[in-house]
Amino acid sequence: MSANLAAYTTSTGEAFQFWVLGTVAVLGALSTVLMKKAVHSALSLAGTMIVLAVFYLANGAYFLGVVQIVVYTGAIMMLFLFVVMLVGVTAADSLKETIKGQRWLAAACGLGFGILLAAGIGNASLKDFAGLGTANSAHGGNVEGLAALIFTKYVFAFEITGALLITAAVGAMVLTHRERTERARTQRELSEQRVREGKHVPPLPAPGVYARHNAVDIAGLLPDGTPAELTVMQTLRKRGQIRDVSNEALSDLKALEQRSAERLGREEEASR
Repeated sequence: MSANLAAYTTSTGEAFQFWVLGTVAVLGALSTVLMKKAVHSALSLAGTMIVLAVFYLANGAYFLGVVQIVVYTGAIMMLFLFVVMLVGVTAADSLKETIKGQRWLAAACGLGFGILLAAGIGNASLKDFAGLGTANSAHGGNVEGLAALIFTKYVFAFEITGALLITAAVGAMVLTHRERTERARTQRELSEQRVREGKHVPPLPAPGVYARHNAVDIAGLLPDGTPAELTVMQTLRKRGQIRDVSNEALSDLKALEQRSAERLGREEEASR
């Protein structure tokens, strides 16, 4: 009896690790939901996944721990983070609901999932738990035991899951693909159309102001000092993320003109 109780007793080190890392995981999960910027939410979720990988490794599930870091944290989350950084998603993009009542529906689904999870944990019986060591010892290790279960007992479920994932990937590509129904116009045809419509005929000026700025959120200046709206993306204009440096450039031009006038004055005095 005492041996059985000792098998289910948590050591001080395990308890300390659980409470410290568990707190970090919960804080990361809450930050994922509550952060206003999508990049910060993605970083918080990545931290939570790393903590889960540490839990897997500490409990002897080495294969799941490595997969958690390499696949989820290292590949999927970093890809999501880079996409968010390149697209430039801000908190203002999620204020308008595209589907009416989607927040209430999401809250109801989250509540239902929480109740289901709490019920499952409450009904779990730890008395009949064989232990991870027993399961791994039957096949010589964690990776070997997992491989034996996947390719023997759960081989059909594993193959069906893989087929569903491939079908979902192909379906996403099909839905996002737009087949061209007409011939693509050449550069000459596009130029002739701009001339007929009276649009901007010469090449568009590059973003930035002279040699001082080359950022994509700064409109280029025309010869009269006014910003050229065509030099920045339409998305940035709608978001109001364009920096206006026309006054700064005009002040630089005035300072340059003043220095040129002073230099010419000195040259005229020297020639006299």
